[in-house]
Amino acid sequence: MNNFLFVAAENDAIPECKAGGMGDVVRDVPRQISERGDKVHVVVPAYSRLHVNGTFRTNLNFQLRGFTYTAELYEVPPKKEFRNITHYVIHHPEIEAGDIAHIYHNDPTEPFYTDAIKYFIFCTAVAEAIKQEVFGKLDVVHLHDWHTSLLLFLRRYHNSYSVLKELRFVYSIHNLAIQGIRPFDDNYSSVTNWFPQVDYDAAELLDYRYQDCINLMAVGIRLADAVHTVSPSYKEDILLPSAPPEFIGGEGLEKDLQQANNEGRLFGILNGCNYKNIRRAKKRTIYRNIIKAIFLWLQEESKKYKAHFLAHTGEKVVPFLVNPPEFICASVARLTEQKFYFFKRSPEALEEILKKLEKINGVFMLLGTGAPEYEKFLRQMSRENKNFIFINGQSEDVIDSIYFESDLYFMPSLFEPCGISQMLAMRNGHPVLVHNTGGLKDTVSHMKTGFKFDGDTYDEKISNMLKSFDEVLDIFLNDKKTWSEIRANAKKVRFTWEKSVDAYYKLLYAL
Repeated sequence: MNNFLFVAAENDAIPECKAGGMGDVVRDVPRQISERGDKVHVVVPAYSRLHVNGTFRTNLNFQLRGFTYTAELYEVPPKKEFRNITHYVIHHPEIEAGDIAHIYHNDPTEPFYTDAIKYFIFCTAVAEAIKQEVFGKLDVVHLHDWHTSLLLFLRRYHNSYSVLKELRFVYSIHNLAIQGIRPFDDNYSSVTNWFPQVDYDAAELLDYRYQDCINLMAVGIRLADAVHTVSPSYKEDILLPSAPPEFIGGEGLEKDLQQANNEGRLFGILNGCNYKNIRRAKKRTIYRNIIKAIFLWLQEESKKYKAHFLAHTGEKVVPFLVNPPEFICASVARLTEQKFYFFKRSPEALEEILKKLEKINGVFMLLGTGAPEYEKFLRQMSRENKNFIFINGQSEDVIDSIYFESDLYFMPSLFEPCGISQMLAMRNGHPVLVHNTGGLKDTVSHMKTGFKFDGDTYDEKISNMLKSFDEVLDIFLNDKKTWSEIRANAKKVRFTWEKSVDAYYKLLYAL
């Protein structure tokens, strides 16, 4: 029996521990491993809240900033029990909940300041737990994104953790754009402040642009035994330099990625999707669920500043209880540049789409929270356009209903490492319209399971996005046979975790 440790910032197998697609991966891959009869331990930070219903397992003592720190390891109950999987959280008062999904901190003036501190503490606690064999004798440690790459720094340079060199370390890139860059010195949230006793080689860790800083995403790429991107096409994209906004590639790390590729350490394996035990919404409950969610949000203190807007959204939705629209175009995503750059830079294109929908009694429904400037922009668009329903909150019931009841799922991502939303929409038999990039290239087949747009220049992309939207509406209205075939094809296609994890075992885990 092989013994795995998954280390991540998110884990959707336990309640209230997900901000994005990484949480899905950290939930689903261990389940596949357990089905093969192997053992998995999954550990995430407690964020000062996730340990509350847990069972205390042990104290972890380690040195940081010249002091002895004590963190607590708790075993926590999952949403669903699977044999051979154990879920843990690490609690320390300085590992705080952030303002993004109660996980990440948004530090606009000094990016990653707070997050770096909490993940420094978390990773060192995990290293101590591995050293003490709290998880038993491990074969593979699977790290996810920059939040966990400090374990590779400790493995390489920290005398107390040389035992980590005996294990195989795999590093998954979920979002290359977020790199965890912090100063080496002269800052409370710096490497030297937290690890004064560690003699490290700055040249091996530095960010190319800010050479007085560590780049923790780069550390993962440079020091892991295997590096993994979550789709084959995204792997090809990131080997090339970015030329935004037309093309988002290696984000300044293409040389490191090329080197990992040349050394046979870089692999592109498509994420899977869950097709069993799906949490389903009831039919025709979407508007009821939206109104119910709005009432709940209005009672939350943190939403008080949005109260007028939430009421405005509710007011728009109430008439649909009696007279629903005839076509729903929908998007569910974190509100970031990655997901909605095209709309924010070209609001006239979004207005054009809304006009096209208005002609067929259609609406565009967009659910998400995220960057304040994107929230503000979309709230304004909602006020100005009666058929744009912006749901500025998070609700599983509303999200399930959107995936279940929309006619077209729209994903105009600037770049997309893999994407799970398109798979969830297709699973329900809904065509998707996507930008032809990264994992969207690998999962959507134009005119077979959905629709794609692209272009060599930014203006071409926007023009083709609108042309594709026309094409979608034309087929929906005038070619029911083709529309039904695309729906049926979308529902039939399978991106299974079984297939993905076969490739993990062979290429990443080398088992």
